[in-house]
Amino acid sequence: MKNIILFLNLFVCYTVFAQVSFVAKSSRDKMGINERVKIEFTVDHDGDNFRAPDFKNFKKVAGPHQSVQSQWVNGKSSFSKTYTYFIQPTKRGKLEVGQAEIEVDNKVYKTSPLPIEVTEAVDNPGDGSGNQIDISDAIHLVAEVSNYKPYLSEGISVVYKLYVSPTTNVRNWKSLDEPKFKGFWNENIEIKRQEVKEGSYGGNPYRYVELRRTVLYPQKSGKLDIEPLSLEVSVEVPSNKRDFFGRRLYDLVQRTVSAKSKTIEVKALPEEGKPAGFSGAVGQFNLDVTTSKKELLATESLNYDVSISGRGNLSLINMPAPKFPSSIESYDPEHTENVSTRLSGMRGEVKDSYTLVPNSPGQFKINPLSFTYFDPKSEAYKTINSGAINLNVKTNPNVASSSNSSSDTVDTDREGKNYVTDLNRFNFIRLETKLQPLVMDRFFGSMLFWILVGFFTLMIPVLLILKKVGLFKVTHKSKAIKRADKLAKKYLSVAKSTIGEPAIFYANLELALYKFLKAKLGIKTHELSKENLKESLAKKSVDATAIEELMSLMEKCELARYASAESHTMQEDYENASVLISKIDKQI
Repeated sequence: MKNIILFLNLFVCYTVFAQVSFVAKSSRDKMGINERVKIEFTVDHDGDNFRAPDFKNFKKVAGPHQSVQSQWVNGKSSFSKTYTYFIQPTKRGKLEVGQAEIEVDNKVYKTSPLPIEVTEAVDNPGDGSGNQIDISDAIHLVAEVSNYKPYLSEGISVVYKLYVSPTTNVRNWKSLDEPKFKGFWNENIEIKRQEVKEGSYGGNPYRYVELRRTVLYPQKSGKLDIEPLSLEVSVEVPSNKRDFFGRRLYDLVQRTVSAKSKTIEVKALPEEGKPAGFSGAVGQFNLDVTTSKKELLATESLNYDVSISGRGNLSLINMPAPKFPSSIESYDPEHTENVSTRLSGMRGEVKDSYTLVPNSPGQFKINPLSFTYFDPKSEAYKTINSGAINLNVKTNPNVASSSNSSSDTVDTDREGKNYVTDLNRFNFIRLETKLQPLVMDRFFGSMLFWILVGFFTLMIPVLLILKKVGLFKVTHKSKAIKRADKLAKKYLSVAKSTIGEPAIFYANLELALYKFLKAKLGIKTHELSKENLKESLAKKSVDATAIEELMSLMEKCELARYASAESHTMQEDYENASVLISKIDKQI
């Protein structure tokens, strides 16, 4: 019995210690979109065929870096192998790093997914190891705010500028994250052409370019934050390599820069002296009221226009609503805006155009309008008024007089006032019609109908004979061309979208070629070596020339990721890849 118990204990211990541990961990579980995170996959046995996750919604910055640790302490051995990656998110939200796989003793082990929450950009980004990224003084992204203490609904501008030192070259840039202006009504100002200008930053000479101009109107008082804008910039940095003439060569590296977040302290509009008719207009405005005519006949129409012009939150104001005499019929206004947005705010005019129809003759007065706004320059409320408008409506000879017509009626408006309505004012419209039936020629069953039916019936065997003798070989050729275009779009679309960025383009091009070969040859990922590919392609009757061109292009992809390349070279390689995919697909 003792021996049996001892054997069971040894067996349990062996089973526990022999169990494979394969885990994943990240240096952080919450980060800004402009930060990096370190991901480590660690296994305590010597495994093979490690497969990393696809890092969806992340961009691989570095890795994999492989490290092995083996120790023997007090007669006990320990072993661990670690695969390390540095990645950066490409969007906000609650993201996830997928499962990695490894084979140990012909068994596949997987890690658990890692959840990571990505927020807006932070002012001092980390490199994923707990350290801040060392950003040199060569590049700065700055958000310049016109006013840090505006009033509620007062327009302010934010201009994003990229400053670059004279000794640094920037190839291109792309936005990593768009700032969200919470609590602001915002509008971007289009920059038709970006110009490089000379300026200074921190007392030193710099070149700069304006990337974005935005006008903001705060919609609530208190402290509001403007989130930072983050960019990924391709920068040329000097290397240790030199050309034939001894001149230093430059490498193209990717850098992430962010404009720091800004805090705006929005002042509430003063309650003291606020008029009862104030509706939220802030700026400097003018009020103008006009009519298309002041003398007209009864039942004729006229236009009554109310326009507010000036500078301020024009698109956000409430237009004053006029009140018309009860005997004047009015229709809903047509609202138009002629507003342009500049760094100083919105300028222009907004207008309400009413159509009025007096029902009866007489002298009518349309009362004046008033409009109240807050002027942030004088920090005071102002009210402007229009003049009253008098209308002289004469009797319309084409309409029965309201005083003589037997079909006049008296209506009462909402205020209890009586006015006369002439029910005969539309009598000039003819009510009786003289319609005649439209005689159409009969087509169905006619001689022309049967001739056309017979012609198209006879054309069917003629077309079949022409196809049989090969007159439509061009159609088959066009189908082959369409199939080639479809294959190219399927596998090379991602690579085509990154032409101009050598490292990303050639990585995507190489991946596309591998995906195509994997799909066509039916081989597994760990079998995608060049020797296996050559052998598999040869078995599929692919000619040697196409195989050599493919291997040459894949080698170029591996080398080109670490060297600069021109856009026309990348375009040429993309076209060569399209031709190769089509050729190999046809031969297989």
